[in-house]
Amino acid sequence: MIPVVAAGMLACSGNDTKYVITGKNAPQDGAVVYLVDRIVADDIDSAVVTNGTFEMKGKAAKDAFLSIVVEGSDWNYLLFNDGVPIQINFTDSSVTGSALNNKLTECDKRSSKAYARLDRLVSDFLALPKEEQNSTEDEFVARYQDVYQQFADTEMAIIEENMDNIIPVAFIENVPEVMGYAKFNELVSSDTPFARHPYVVDLKESLEGAMAEELKAEDVKSAVIGQKFLDLEEADTEGNMHKLSEYVGQGKWVLVDFWASWCGPCKAEMPNVRDAYKQYHDKGFDVVGLSFDSEKEPWEKAIIEWQMPWIHLSDLKYWKSVAAGVYSVNSIPDNLLIDPEGIVVARGLRGEALAKKLAEVLD
Repeated sequence: MIPVVAAGMLACSGNDTKYVITGKNAPQDGAVVYLVDRIVADDIDSAVVTNGTFEMKGKAAKDAFLSIVVEGSDWNYLLFNDGVPIQINFTDSSVTGSALNNKLTECDKRSSKAYARLDRLVSDFLALPKEEQNSTEDEFVARYQDVYQQFADTEMAIIEENMDNIIPVAFIENVPEVMGYAKFNELVSSDTPFARHPYVVDLKESLEGAMAEELKAEDVKSAVIGQKFLDLEEADTEGNMHKLSEYVGQGKWVLVDFWASWCGPCKAEMPNVRDAYKQYHDKGFDVVGLSFDSEKEPWEKAIIEWQMPWIHLSDLKYWKSVAAGVYSVNSIPDNLLIDPEGIVVARGLRGEALAKKLAEVLD
């Protein structure tokens, strides 16, 4: 939730709009129903369920982003205070009101359904015996990434379908996590109705520090593209020191792959790297793995078990690795695609993006 702001924001203003919110078929008499202002993350009204019904009347800011929260329930009913009376039917979780709020309800159901698939996948995996978790980990990680991407796509689709109204206000908070701060900054800086909404303005201000730091890091990462690679030196599995320049800029296309044995997403991505290596190695393509491990044994074990028949180097310094400093690596998997002359042409190629780029330059 967004941090609580000054209490004065709760005061009425000339722009306030009346709300009438009723509910029927509520599951528990005596339960308290709260009306929550999402900006201040606090209750602005409440009612007690009697004979399965409740009613709240009052005033709040025009188009304020609100939610109905029922005591003892995890479900939130989202709404905008646009002056049209709202009725909630707890039997089918429907919210009936203005066209805007009806559409918001449908979008919220789509988002919740996509997230429920992700939540169920994790719960089912964690419910397995430890031995079965270990044996199916690769399958789980790959499936998790797929379902997570479906959730991200759903969130983005909802926003893109509603660029002319304020419905994205209800979903913008997820954007930094599922699509990154660059996309969040693009959306909240746009000339759209939702970008001017007080909730989005407040959210943007609260995330300003984190967003600036992330965007700066992304700028630093992107800065290497189009530049000659930076050399570094690390040891192979035998302890022999090697410079990156022994393998890069020597007439081959090289993928410098940042990974670690403890990184689940790296393990899920490795089949894509392995397939690329098998398909293009004979055409002048190589891979140099720079590991962010801190211990030699799991590093060597992963090289064998993950079937990675290419060059491997590491200083076993975890996030203090020289590679992290030289190339501003703050998350893995990450990689650099370097051309035969040693120029970095792409970064962060994963899955289909890696295959497509290699086909472009090598087929």
